[in-house]
Amino acid sequence: MEQLPNMRLTTQRQIILEELGKVTSHPTANEVYDMVRKRLPRIGLGTVYRNLELMAESGIILKLEVGGTQKRFDATIDPHYHIRCNSCGKVDDIDMEVQPLINQVAEKASNYKILGHHIEFHGICQDCQEKNSDTTVN
Repeated sequence: MEQLPNMRLTTQRQIILEELGKVTSHPTANEVYDMVRKRLPRIGLGTVYRNLELMAESGIILKLEVGGTQKRFDATIDPHYHIRCNSCGKVDDIDMEVQPLINQVAEKASNYKILGHHIEFHGICQDCQEKNSDTTVN
């Protein structure tokens, strides 16, 4: 992971980044805090949250925000799409090509200069589908 010039990677930030990079679950700040505390027992939740916000502002990580849900963080900064489970709230990456044509279509349909897009799909994850099929009575 490349360090951006405007962000010094302190020991705390490096450990947060390492722990975030170990998972693909797009954890909340509380979940990152639980992971980081195993290595830095004295770190506070506020410190983790502030560092996540600073790293997101600097482009070192992504912050996923969808109305009405907790912010989640992602160590993968390359353009990619996400899918959220409507039942349990789990967020996953979708392994599909980013569609740059959407930017051109949106620009033609608006008075905006489109700089990029963020798409989040929603559905029901495999675990929730299986739980629902287990509880269905025939």
